[in-house]
Amino acid sequence: MVDLLIDDELITSHGALSVFHAAIDELDRRYGGSDEDQHLQVEELLPPSGAFVVARLDGHPIGGVGLRQISEPELHYGEIKRLWVRPDQRRNGVGARLMSAIEERARLSGFVQLYLESGYAQPEALELYRTSGWESVERYPSDSVCFPTSDRFTKVL
Repeated sequence: MVDLLIDDELITSHGALSVFHAAIDELDRRYGGSDEDQHLQVEELLPPSGAFVVARLDGHPIGGVGLRQISEPELHYGEIKRLWVRPDQRRNGVGARLMSAIEERARLSGFVQLYLESGYAQPEALELYRTSGWESVERYPSDSVCFPTSDRFTKVL
């Protein structure tokens, strides 16, 4: 993928929002609907306490991933949200590159530990997390919301 560019974009940009909404649409289809809008506000993915990274191929958004703060600022815990890659671009390493990019943004922003959750209807995501240094964890930090049936992961940066 010679023309693949991965870079920060404000979540309020058209490209980032299109990826964000595509991710939610896919989650709704896989899980039969969700109440995700009650647990994540787009503004949480804005700097300085959040970020959104978009992958573009020939200028067109093909994937993205977000980061938000999930604890008191002094704890420096973040959560990865909405990793999504366009279906025709999956299995090409785009998801892994997006995860590397957002982890680097988190380090640069002062986060010391990240969390994420996924579920049974996303086996490819679970495989990616398990093979890229994420460790299973029973719980999120006490002041954070997560879905009761999700698989939870953490990574110390």
